[in-house]
Amino acid sequence: MLKVGKQFLTHVMPAVIKPIRILWNELIGFVFISFAVLLGFQSWRKFTDAGDNGQMVFWSMVGGGFSLMLLWYGLSSFLRARKISRS
Repeated sequence: MLKVGKQFLTHVMPAVIKPIRILWNELIGFVFISFAVLLGFQSWRKFTDAGDNGQMVFWSMVGGGFSLMLLWYGLSSFLRARKISRS
């Protein structure tokens, strides 16, 4: 009976886990790219409305940096999902 269970785990479970991992990476990628776009637009709006206020320019640059970081993480998550699907 244990042999049948082991065969099930070695043959069926990888075929189930692989699509779940792909979907998870795509979902996380979408969420992070969405946050990056929203934060990027907000940072750009703060930057254009700042005028001579140096503090607002600083915080808009910090927001832009975080937006780029989120965008990079989202894109790398999509690339990881593509790599998993090709293996």
